Order: sequence, then structure tokens, then C-alpha cells
Amino acid sequence: MERIDKQKIVDSVPQKGFFGQPKGLFTLFFTEFWERFSYYGMRAILVFYMYYEVSDGGLGLDQNVALSIMSVYGALVYMSGVIGGWLADRVFGTSRSVFFGGVFIMLGHIVLSIPGSLTFLFISMALIVIGTGLLKPNVSSIVGDLYNETDRRRDAGFSIFYMGINLGAFISPLIVGGVQKSYGFHWGFALAAVGMFIGLVVFMVTKKKNLGLAGSYVPNPLTPSEKKNAIKYTTIAVVLIGGLLAVLIPQGLFTINTFIGLVGVFGIAIPTIYFIVMYRSPKTTEVERSRIIAYIPLFIASVMFWAIQEQGATILASYADKRTDLEFLGFTLSPAWFQSLNPLFIIMLAPVFAWLWVRLGDREPSIPTKFAFGILFAGLSFLVILLPAYFGGPDTLVNPLWLVLSYFIVVLGELSLSPVGLSATTKLAPAAFSAQTMSLWFLSNAAAQGINAQLVRFYSPENEMLYFGIIGGAAIVLSMILFALAPVIKKYMRGIH
Repeated sequence: MERIDKQKIVDSVPQKGFFGQPKGLFTLFFTEFWERFSYYGMRAILVFYMYYEVSDGGLGLDQNVALSIMSVYGALVYMSGVIGGWLADRVFGTSRSVFFGGVFIMLGHIVLSIPGSLTFLFISMALIVIGTGLLKPNVSSIVGDLYNETDRRRDAGFSIFYMGINLGAFISPLIVGGVQKSYGFHWGFALAAVGMFIGLVVFMVTKKKNLGLAGSYVPNPLTPSEKKNAIKYTTIAVVLIGGLLAVLIPQGLFTINTFIGLVGVFGIAIPTIYFIVMYRSPKTTEVERSRIIAYIPLFIASVMFWAIQEQGATILASYADKRTDLEFLGFTLSPAWFQSLNPLFIIMLAPVFAWLWVRLGDREPSIPTKFAFGILFAGLSFLVILLPAYFGGPDTLVNPLWLVLSYFIVVLGELSLSPVGLSATTKLAPAAFSAQTMSLWFLSNAAAQGINAQLVRFYSPENEMLYFGIIGGAAIVLSMILFALAPVIKKYMRGIH
């Protein structure tokens, strides 16, 4: 029945019209472009907003606290995908979830654009966390709906989709960073809200013509009794958590540090529970269970990769601000502009990787091998950035080209792992957990940032060689292990290539 339904969905989508891909990819490409414009534009200046002095328009937080909050925020953004995926699979469907998510994200940026206090910051973060959880995993799931399982365009299609993500991420730090520099932080955040509004308009205007039935169905709808229980237990949980916080916070028993620690624990516990539930579900077939086993080492590799890559918005952002010589070739660089390097290199190289996978045909590396290359390059990017301290010491300003090189190397890893991981997730997902498995993929990023919330506290210019060396070395060791295990993992994938 699932195969028949899937075929009807694919047949309803115009199959040509966007770089040789299904026409629906146009809608999803530009929806994600504007969502990423809003998110990365905000993120490019957010950490500076938190630790800059009030006299400079910031909140004046301690820098290490700001870095930890940034990591926790990133972890919660991706953790919320669990709820977003569940709501899509069982209540709304992916298309409606994408729309509701965009509305929440836009509201979050609007709140952040209002001059206020730390309270406004946390309200904004909560709205964006909810919205991204609804939108991000589900828009990627709709991309998977555009293709049959045997359609060899799938990996190339996800690479093109990934390029849309990074076009928005490239442009936004340059524009939002420039607006912030000239007019202040809050005008920069307001521009991010405008970006999300445009994304919503693109989605609503083009989805009917381009997407067909993709995203319009609920794969595993709640029964009336399940719906009643879901409402009841959600209400009980909200009341209990709210009451507990009302007691603990005034007594100083629940602090920011406590919350940071809890996020790290949940970042590991939630995906573990997810794997167990999906594996043991009676709705999961024997073949799907084998594919879940294959997915576990890929998930672990993804956590290692994102633990390095996501420090581009925390440790390397601070590195650009405090350790880098921003006077370069007669220009004064903004530290926010370095956030555009990662997406810039992806824009340049994503078409090359998309062409390469298609060109290689039957010689294309397996999914686990691509993942191994991904974390190998991530580790090398951290070994590169420790070299300036080795040559010049921790007290000298670093040539910005060192940062450029580090971002370039990690992008080689990202293109080997991230779009391939999106595609692999849609292939390996059990039919009854399609959107939730995509949420699980994003939980690898949440787990990584939950870990980073603890790791960033150990960084300082004095110990940066040790910091970058240990993390980079661990990634390289894990890549060697994954290279060795690739044939075994491929066997458990049961025909998925």
C-alpha cells in the first residue's frame, strides 16, 4: 500500500522543469533559501549581540556564557524537529507544518527586532525554536516525496536543494551584518523577519502548481483515542514542568548552567530513545530494522561532524572577532562576514559534487564511505586552525586567510556528508516514521551542539592548540573506523546505494 501511495504522490508532481529535476524542487529550493536567509542572518550577529557591551548595543553577557547559550540555542532548534516531525507524521502533514513553522520563525525575528532585554531574547529564541522544528525537517521530507526510491536524480536533487539553503546563508550575513554595523542590531534582526515573510509567500503561491500531492498527506494519522491521550499527556507535562520551574528558579536551583547541562543530556537521550522506538515498533518491517541498524553509525559520524562544523558560529566566530587581524588589503572586515565563507564555498562546490555523483555512476562511493570522508575533512579543518598559534603564539592577531582555509576544508566534508545524509535518511527511513526519521537526522546536529555547549567553556587563546588538536584528532580516528566498517554498514542497508 505504501508503494502505491508513494507512486501516486510522485506521479502528481511535474517531473521536469528545474535543472532537470521535478518542478516541485523550485518551490522547496526558494522556501528554504529565504528561511535560511532569516536564520543565518540572525545567527551571524546574535553571539555578538549577547556579549557586546550595552553601550555598543549588546546585552553585555559574559563571553563564555554567550557561547554556551548559542550552542544550546542551536541544539534546541534541531531538537524541536522531533516534535515537528511527529506533528507532520501524525497531525498536520509536512506541507502545513512548513507553513506554520515559517509563521513562528517570522514572529521570533520580529520580537528580537524590538529593543528590549534578556527576556525578549529568550522569547524570540523560543518562537524560532518551535518554528524551525516545524519547518526544517519537513521541507526536506517533501523533497524526498518528489522521487521514487530508484530515481538516481535523488542525490543530485538534494545537492541542488542544499545549494538553495546555502545561497540564503551566504547572502544574509553580508547584508544583515552590514545593516547591523550601520544601524544597529535590531534593524538587522528586522531584516531577518522580512526574509522569512518572503519565504512564506513563495511557498504558498507556488506549492499547488509545483508540489502536487507531495506533503499534503498525513502518513500515520492519530486515532481519536491517541489524539485524546496526546492532548491529555501534553497538558499534564506542561503543567508539571511549569510548576517545577516556578519553584526551582526563585530558589536558585535551576540556573542557566543547569539548563545547559540538561540540554546536553537530552541531546544524547532523545535520539537513543527514538532508535529504540522505531526499531521495536510493529509498524517497522524486518528490512526497515536492518536499515535502522545501518543508520546508527552514520548518525554517530554526523554528530562528530556537526560538533566541529557548528563551532563556526561560536568558537570560530569569537576567533574572527578577537584573534583575527580584521585590517586586510586596505579593508576593515566585519567578523560577521566570516559566517558567509561556509555557504560561499558550498555554492561554489555543490554543483561540482552533484555532477560528480552522477558522473561516477556505478563507481560512486557508498554512503558510509562518503560519511567517512566528511568527518576526515572536518578533523583536518581543526588541525589547520591550530597552526597559527603554533607559529605565532596565542597573543598575535592571525591572518584571516587561516580562517578561510579552515572553512574551505570543512565544506569539503560537509558536501560529502550533509546532502548525502538528507538523501540517505529518506531512503533508510521506516515508512511509518518518514518525517520523524528526518527529525532524527537533525537530532545529530542537536546532540553535537549540546556537547559543544560544554566544550566551548574549555576554549581560550592560551589552550587553543590543545582544544583544536584533541577534537580534530578524534574526528580523524573516527573517520578511519568508518572507512573500515563501510562494507558491513552497506550490507545492512539492504539494497540502498
